[in-house]
Amino acid sequence: MCVAVPARVISIDGQLAEVEIGGVVRQVNVQFTPEARLDDYLLIHAGFSLHVIDEKEAQETLALLAELPDGEVA
Repeated sequence: MCVAVPARVISIDGQLAEVEIGGVVRQVNVQFTPEARLDDYLLIHAGFSLHVIDEKEAQETLALLAELPDGEVA
């Protein structure tokens, strides 16, 4: 199963952005979401942003993922 995880944009430089997921900072490609701005939430999968989502949806998704047993989402 593939899972896209919400992440908050903390910086953008061209087609690359730094995003924060649970305190971890990662670099992702934002070419599929050129509308992304600082503090937006993005759905991230395999190093690419797929969609801009609102903060409420992001928080709800993160809360659901947190309920999964350890190791359930890899």
